[in-house]
Amino acid sequence: MTKAKTSFFNKFLNYTEKAGNSLPHPATLFALFALLVLIISFVAHFFQWTATHPGTGDVIRPINLLNVDGIHRIILEMVHNFTSFAPLGIVIVAMLGIGIAESSGLIAALIRLMVLKSPKKYLTFVLVLAGILSNTASDIGYVLLIPLAGTIFLSIKRNPLTGMAAAFAGVSGGFSANLFLGTIDPLLAGLSQEAAQIINPTYEVNPTANYYFMFVSTFLIALAGTWVTEKIVAPRLGDYTGLHGQEEIGELKPNEKKGLLWAGIVLLILSAIVLIGILPENGFLRLPGESILKSPVIKGIIALLLVFAGGTGLAYGLASGSFKNDTDVVNGMSASIKTLATYIVLVFFAAQFVAFFKWSHLGEIIAINGAIFLKSINIGSIPLIIAFIILAATINMAMGSASAKWAIMAPVFIPLFMELGYSPELSQVVYRIGDSVTNLI
Repeated sequence: MTKAKTSFFNKFLNYTEKAGNSLPHPATLFALFALLVLIISFVAHFFQWTATHPGTGDVIRPINLLNVDGIHRIILEMVHNFTSFAPLGIVIVAMLGIGIAESSGLIAALIRLMVLKSPKKYLTFVLVLAGILSNTASDIGYVLLIPLAGTIFLSIKRNPLTGMAAAFAGVSGGFSANLFLGTIDPLLAGLSQEAAQIINPTYEVNPTANYYFMFVSTFLIALAGTWVTEKIVAPRLGDYTGLHGQEEIGELKPNEKKGLLWAGIVLLILSAIVLIGILPENGFLRLPGESILKSPVIKGIIALLLVFAGGTGLAYGLASGSFKNDTDVVNGMSASIKTLATYIVLVFFAAQFVAFFKWSHLGEIIAINGAIFLKSINIGSIPLIIAFIILAATINMAMGSASAKWAIMAPVFIPLFMELGYSPELSQVVYRIGDSVTNLI
């Protein structure tokens, strides 16, 4: 019997999967990366690698982290690196609220309702689209949507990894696309405006500059993510054969419907409070003279997630009878934190790596020199745009902050593109494309 011929693309995916499975644990990888940064900082300092910041003119020099001062700093700030690592607090606080909603049965009831009411053929598209939209609420997509997608697919007798892959593609691959403006839009626009004024002192860049592109991209990415999931990912993963049995989703019971009713009422009340506080210019959730995008609601979205998830979960639990007393609520919050054990170990090493990279100035030196090199080779506008996307995508794997990279790159590329007849808004959207495509990695 002859074997079916494997296509080149499938061979490539097979090798990629094999290589990925051979990698050490992510925590080990970050530990190795942190060690590598220490070594490179010594080499960079020894050979005096430098870069001149295009915006300020300051000469950026590498910092050797393997000398006496560097070793002292590593020892003294190790705990602070860990506790101040932003994703750690975000996830823990979010999981406290989600723990209440999950332990009360609210999330399970919503999943069942969603599956019962939605056509199965549209679920993949809905999950990818939800992942894209989730970046408005910071990291909620990573925290809630990805595991939720696995549960949904398992409930309809599909491989849960397929659902998680679809949600992850939306959350990471669609980071900059959205139907709504987020905090990143005014931040990047401000940096773009400063860079544009190098050429035209009166030029203004509006936070809505890339909105049309982001709006359309939302649907294109959702469609592409759905196609890849159904045509490539799902066939490769195959049917689910794990230990967790596939569960049938039954109709909601009367107490569950009652719980959802009260959860909906609490949701409306909390939403009304937020709208009353944020819509009027003098609302109590607005800063004087500032827009909604700079309000505590947007900046403190994780705190609101805790309040909304906790409040609706508490209402559901009390109304449905799943919560008998305060101990049940606290136990639910505790159970959610227990699931973060491996994540906390990973964060410890990731935090050290990020801190070492920042201290060494390696990220800034790499970004500036890379940008200047592309400018110097004079390859033409379209190839330059493509090269710019590739540069931003590459640097994104070393420097996570979108605003930090743009603060370095905007003063180089925006004036360059303006001289070529392209607007700062185009430069910004090209950067955002490059900054998003490697988020999945």
